[in-house]
Amino acid sequence: MSIYSIQGQALEVIVIGCTKLKDTEWISRQDPYVCLEYGSTNFRTTTCTDGGRNPIFQEKFVFSLIEGIREINVTVWNSNTVTYDDFIGNGKIQLAKVLAEGYDDSTWSLQTKTGRHAGEVRLILHFATADRLPANFAPSAPPFHAPPPSQLAMYATMPSAHPTAYPHPHTPYAFSSPFPSYPPNNGAYQTSMYASPFLSGYPPSSYPPPSSAYPHAPYPPHLQASPFYPPGPYPGVYPPPQY
Repeated sequence: MSIYSIQGQALEVIVIGCTKLKDTEWISRQDPYVCLEYGSTNFRTTTCTDGGRNPIFQEKFVFSLIEGIREINVTVWNSNTVTYDDFIGNGKIQLAKVLAEGYDDSTWSLQTKTGRHAGEVRLILHFATADRLPANFAPSAPPFHAPPPSQLAMYATMPSAHPTAYPHPHTPYAFSSPFPSYPPNNGAYQTSMYASPFLSGYPPSSYPPPSSAYPHAPYPPHLQASPFYPPGPYPGVYPPPQY
């Protein structure tokens, strides 16, 4: 896979102007100018006399890109003729968008030395080489290398059975149990006080049990001769006489 580098490629930077700058003058209008720093390369715009808080520059500079540096330092000063120049604010310009898309027109915030807002600066960045790079080129990312597939150890032969393997299915399991075997042994249990009629043998004897004499006496029993039966004739006359 080809590796693309931005080393030595040209980057055009156009300083458009500043807006809402911090005012460092008490009486007259301030005279701002902008300084750009990238690696060891420094550029400075001309001084915008009486530019005040919203100076306009419209100046272009060309930087030679350095692999590994992805930002430009920008500083805005107020020019003085008698004393030292006044520091207004500074900021950092990120190059990720222009290196990926080839063009960036953005406004960047400026801060004072104490971190307060000091205004904004507008820059137009142009990277012409981005048009000739592949669409999936990401200059800020290292080349991707797919990790090698994991290697799994293969068995040359089937592994031998472990000495603690389960017994063969045809081998009965032998183990001791704290519970008695089933069906239980009759001798291990106390005999019930209620005797079962089936313990003496099978089949059981006929029911009802046979009597001493067989066949049975006929029913109803024969009438025994009685001196009082049949009774004698009814005393008197029947039907009774009419009154």
